[in-house]
Amino acid sequence: MEAEITGLPEQIIQYQKKHDLTDNEMAFQSHLSVERLHDIKSGDQQATADEQQRLLLLIQA
Repeated sequence: MEAEITGLPEQIIQYQKKHDLTDNEMAFQSHLSVERLHDIKSGDQQATADEQQRLLLLIQA
């Protein structure tokens, strides 16, 4: 059974779906590595304050 994805990871996923972006494109636009974006999306690691700010600025633009 998969855990429900919420918060920033869910926002990232919805933004990517809405704008038809790959992980590579999203990582490039947010100036994060693809590996780091995967860690944040999967919930394996939490975003730092700086990473969260970058991602939210992109998502909310």
